[in-house]
Amino acid sequence: MTLRTHKIGAHGLVSSVEGLGTMGMTAMYGTPDEAEAIRTVHRAVDLGVTMFDTADMYGPFSGEELLGRALRGRRDGLVVATKGGGVTLDGSGRFVGGPNGGPDYLRACVEGSLRRLGTDHIDLYYLHRVDPGVPVEESFGALAELVTEGKLRHLGISEASPASIRAAHATAPLSAVQTEYSLFSRDVEVNGVLDTVRELGIGFVAYAPLGRGFLTGAVRSVRDLPAHDFRRTSPRFADANLARNLSLLDQIVATADELGVTPGRLALAWVLAQEGVTAVPGTKRRTWLEENVAAAAVRLDPATLAGLSAAIPVGAAAGERYAPMGMASIQE
Repeated sequence: MTLRTHKIGAHGLVSSVEGLGTMGMTAMYGTPDEAEAIRTVHRAVDLGVTMFDTADMYGPFSGEELLGRALRGRRDGLVVATKGGGVTLDGSGRFVGGPNGGPDYLRACVEGSLRRLGTDHIDLYYLHRVDPGVPVEESFGALAELVTEGKLRHLGISEASPASIRAAHATAPLSAVQTEYSLFSRDVEVNGVLDTVRELGIGFVAYAPLGRGFLTGAVRSVRDLPAHDFRRTSPRFADANLARNLSLLDQIVATADELGVTPGRLALAWVLAQEGVTAVPGTKRRTWLEENVAAAAVRLDPATLAGLSAAIPVGAAAGERYAPMGMASIQE
C-alpha cells in the first residue's frame, strides 16, 4: 500500500492523492490519545501519505504542536498544510471572535503556526474562513507577502464562494480550495465551486470525505459516539435526520457488499474518482488510516460511480453540515 501522487493546482504543488486530516487528534472527536496519534502520523508517512492537514484552531494550538512533534526528523518531502483566520484567538488560544482576515492578524497567525509546527516554512496555508468585514484581496495581499518572504510556499482558501475564490486568486495565485465534499456533501457540484477551480486551474481538497465517519457505517446512533464528540451537536446526527441518513447509507452498504469492499472504502473511492480532487480523511488511529489508504486502490467503473451519484443525489442528506454557528461562517 503506497499512495500515488498528483499535482494540486498549477503552481508546482505535488501531494499524495490522499492526505491525513489531524483535527481529531487533539479536539472534537472524543478523548485524545497523543501516543496513538503520533504513531498514526508515522504510519501515514510509511504508507506514502505526503500531505498532513491541521489548523491553528484545532485544540486550539495543540493540533499544530502535536503534528510538529510527530514530523520532527521526517519533514523532508512532505506537504504540511495549516489554516488560520477561521476564528479569532488570543495568545493563549482562547476564542475571542469569529473569522478574522485582517492582515496583521494573519501575519501573527502564520508566525504562531511556524513556531508550533517547528518549521521554517508552511507548504500550503489556507485562509480558513472568509472574514465578511475584510475584503478578501486584503487578506491575500498579506499572505502573498509571506510567500515572498519564504514563510509560505502555496496558498489556499477554505469554504469560500466562487466570487471569493476568484478575488483571492486574482490577488495571489491559489493552489488549493478546501471544502467539505463526500457522497453526503455535494454542494460544490452545483454552487459553482468545482466549476470555478477547474476553470482557474486550482486544486480541490475535500475534507470530511467520509461524512465525518458516518459513511463507514460505524455510527448508527449518537450512542455510538464518544461523550465529548462534537458530532453529538451536528444536525446530521440528530435523531430525525439520522434515520433518513441511515436509509441513504444502506444503499452505500448494499453496493459495497456487492463489490466486496467496506462502505468506507467505497465512499472514499468515489471521492478520489472525481476529477482533480485530493481527499484528506481525518483519523487518529492507525486502523482507520490503513482502511482509508486502501481505498485508493479501489477502482470504480463508470456505471458504479453513476449509480452511487444517482442513489445519493445532491442535497439528499438530511440536516445542515454544521450547527448554526458553524454554518454562519461558510460561504455558499
